[in-house]
Amino acid sequence: MKTIALFILTLATVGILATALVAGTGDGSNSQQHISEVKIDNFSFGPNELKVAVGTTVTWTNRDDIPHTVVSTDGAFKSKVLDTDEKFSFTFTKTGSYPYFCSIHPKMTGKVVVQ
Repeated sequence: MKTIALFILTLATVGILATALVAGTGDGSNSQQHISEVKIDNFSFGPNELKVAVGTTVTWTNRDDIPHTVVSTDGAFKSKVLDTDEKFSFTFTKTGSYPYFCSIHPKMTGKVVVQ
């Protein structure tokens, strides 16, 4: 009898935890996070233009064998020099158009449009 009660208690606990995970924290905040990625490869940013929502974090990953940077033309963000497979992330909190380039290879350009 004690074993059955322990089994039922364990089952109820697992059910409560599963429900809590599916429902989220329930604190009313919008904890959904938007994430987008830009690949740096073959001396280009891909996609070249990215449209995202406010609050989106964009991550650039250098897949090239050569170092690159990600620098916005208006100074909103600037990465360090990124070696192969290094990443840089920035969260866009305002609407607008954010053109950027690689400061080592200025002909490499891209744009993030935040709507």
